[in-house]
Amino acid sequence: MTAVRVVLASQSPRRQQLLSLIGIPHEVHAADIDETFTPDESPVPHCERLAREKAMTIARHEPGAVVIAADTIVVLDGEVLGKPADAAEARATLARLSGRTHTVHTAMAVVHGGALRTGVESVTVTFRALTPAFIARYVATGEPMDKAGAYGIQGFGATIVSRIDGDYFAVMGLALGHLVQLLREVGVEYEVGGGLHLAPGDAPPPTARAPSGGV
Repeated sequence: MTAVRVVLASQSPRRQQLLSLIGIPHEVHAADIDETFTPDESPVPHCERLAREKAMTIARHEPGAVVIAADTIVVLDGEVLGKPADAAEARATLARLSGRTHTVHTAMAVVHGGALRTGVESVTVTFRALTPAFIARYVATGEPMDKAGAYGIQGFGATIVSRIDGDYFAVMGLALGHLVQLLREVGVEYEVGGGLHLAPGDAPPPTARAPSGGV
């Protein structure tokens, strides 16, 4: 099979780690797009649109590559909880999430050869009850500051989660099983231990060679 070049349209260290975890070599070219909600746009269509726009933005400059993009949002009581602006906002967000269940939506988009596929993985996450002192110590680590919902499930935040219903990796920012499915739909196969390759039917024809032998 023919290997392909992969571009991740995200600067997220977690997404880079996840692709590396399953052996997909990749480059990082972050997409700079407007992430403002459009009028009457609900959370799930919003994150799917952002993933799609990120992927298409980079694909226009990388026509021969497989482009992977994603967007993750945390929703509580219908409200999207973004990255905290400061420590006070991080503490307030964690206090709201304490002892409650919220939803994490991770949208993914894959572009290859003019084909685009998108999908959303939704996961419910329940926090244990958190004391103000614990919240203050957690925020002081700095971990919540660059993360939607003010926590990172792959770090110290693992200690505040009591239950997850759904794909753990989606909470980290990339639902790997769903991603492999989307890649297959654009003609790219994942090989365990071997990265990504064009599906046999999508491989370019072999270079013509002169017949062996001679006169």
